[in-house]
Amino acid sequence: MTSKQRVRSTLAGRRPDRPAFSFWYHFPTEQVAGPAAVQAHLDQLSAYGMDFVKVMNDNPYPHERPIRSVADLGGLAELRGDEGGFGRQIELITRLRERVGGEVLLCTTIFNAWAVLRNLIEPPKEHLPPVMGEVADGPSQWIRDALTRDEQAVARAVNVIAASLANFAWRCTTAGADGIYLSVRQDWVEPTEAEAGLYGRLVRPADLRILDGARAAELNILHVCGTARELREFNDYPVAALNWADRMAGPSIREVAGWMKPTMCAGVDNLRTLCDGSEQDVRDEVEDALLQAGDRPMIVAPGCTFDPKRVPAENLRALAEAAKGWRW
Repeated sequence: MTSKQRVRSTLAGRRPDRPAFSFWYHFPTEQVAGPAAVQAHLDQLSAYGMDFVKVMNDNPYPHERPIRSVADLGGLAELRGDEGGFGRQIELITRLRERVGGEVLLCTTIFNAWAVLRNLIEPPKEHLPPVMGEVADGPSQWIRDALTRDEQAVARAVNVIAASLANFAWRCTTAGADGIYLSVRQDWVEPTEAEAGLYGRLVRPADLRILDGARAAELNILHVCGTARELREFNDYPVAALNWADRMAGPSIREVAGWMKPTMCAGVDNLRTLCDGSEQDVRDEVEDALLQAGDRPMIVAPGCTFDPKRVPAENLRALAEAAKGWRW
């Protein structure tokens, strides 16, 4: 099978010749956009032969003024989806599609409206793997506090960002992406039981609006970052696959295999095994993930990004070889 055939078979619930797999990490600043970004993705694909490419997106949301006060939220306006950092990401997708041709699927990263608002409040200095259980997240606390002062202003800001991201998602798919990889994080929004329900009221509608921008695409993946309060709350999102940290956050693949509607995309610990385990440890996790899945075909992948400075190339090769060598 070609990579595209393998992924399509998996998404359709049919066992391909062997498991599809992929993995991803944030490239250095000099490889975020332009020819260097194109080459970084191509080099990774060439080295490991993943079955689809997650196009990394560390281009900033095009709103130049940081959010310092609730009043600043009023300065957010709906965007066309091709301005500034949006345009640089679209250019990256266009060039990658030209280079990889039609036999490898591409899905491009989009962070949801809450995550974007966080970054406007406190722009990230560096994109690193997630900190699990990050309940003391400062920008998210700022948003929750702002909700108590002016819920309407915050809701409007989230909706405006979501509308802009939906426009961006549509432009990405017309530029050559086969879908979007929508990254969401429930524990930023609901760190304690007291906040339960906030995600469903405020953020879920914004997520669905973004996904609607890519509704015609075949490889839309939902990434539930961090630790979900309840993974089932994302089970009916209109996506082809769901990626989550089954090893670090749970639930396990075995626990969800009987009820998860989207294709499962998980299996390898991005924060421990890939970094500190042996090649055999990585192979064992791939095999264990596939055994947990039972009769269901799944995409083998880490639960999130990893730190390339800490992960030996040998462990990435072990992941690829384990998937390529598996036969049902």
